[in-house]
Amino acid sequence: MLNKIIDRIKLPFRKEKELYLSLYNIIGVLPHNLSFYKTALLHKSVARRNDKGKPVNNERLEFLGDAILDAIVGDIVYEHFPGKREGFLTNTRSKIVQRETLNKLANDLGITRLILSSGHSQSHNSYLGGNAFEALVGALYLDHGYTACMKFMKKQILGELINIDKVAYKEVNFKSKLIEWTQKHKICLEFKPLSFGKDKEGSPTFSFQVVLEGIACGEGSGYSKKESQQEAAKVTLQYIRKNTKFADKIFKAKQKRIALEQPEDLSVIETTEDNVSVLPLKDDADDESNTFTNIEREDCFSGMVANEKENIIAKAEAEAFE
Repeated sequence: MLNKIIDRIKLPFRKEKELYLSLYNIIGVLPHNLSFYKTALLHKSVARRNDKGKPVNNERLEFLGDAILDAIVGDIVYEHFPGKREGFLTNTRSKIVQRETLNKLANDLGITRLILSSGHSQSHNSYLGGNAFEALVGALYLDHGYTACMKFMKKQILGELINIDKVAYKEVNFKSKLIEWTQKHKICLEFKPLSFGKDKEGSPTFSFQVVLEGIACGEGSGYSKKESQQEAAKVTLQYIRKNTKFADKIFKAKQKRIALEQPEDLSVIETTEDNVSVLPLKDDADDESNTFTNIEREDCFSGMVANEKENIIAKAEAEAFE
């Protein structure tokens, strides 16, 4: 308590008062050793070195902060969800400490604007903010200890910015969910690339579209293939869940595909009381019919010739005995 009072008294006389105030608004306490936090906000792209020629950046603090975050969030999740299994707890912790979440937190807290980096590294494709967030937690741990880090996460993060219950039950990996759904229902799935390009800052961009049974579905764009496919899968799942006609269309296309894949059965089933036999249909059935007709015609002709002979003989005998 006394240290906090002393820090507040010294604040107006500090050279970097604005940085102190900014950090206080973020972490909830005034820094004792400002150098920790300066290093946490120093990206490696600046290529700064110390007196011994070794690089100075936030990577080591990022490593430390990552470990501290895992422990703290694991502790919080464990206490918040009594009775939940290990898999649920692990997934919930992963959702909170994943790079996308930390990036958003860094932006919301104002950490990103404090980062010192080269202009090239300030792209949407990097995890600059999320890495700095972890490094800042590492700096806070070195400066104020584990308890201060726990308080920061509970009060500043989970108390203000993240709803832990909402995060826990939120579906994050939409691509996996879509794959599971298509496998369950035996639906053909394709992630079709639409375009590859670059944004104004030169960062690569990707666009993908989900295709189910040949039907174009949701589209997604992002700064990585994974990000764009996740977005496309998310949109597609929303289509399927909210639009029953759309889902019916997919299943009808599936039935049509299956029907086309099955070979035609050109057999006739002949049944009797004792057995069942399969007789193949022949293309030359008409020829057999014609052959049978010709035979019938030949028999008729032969009969006509025999009768004619008998008539001639009978007529000759009658004339002989006249």
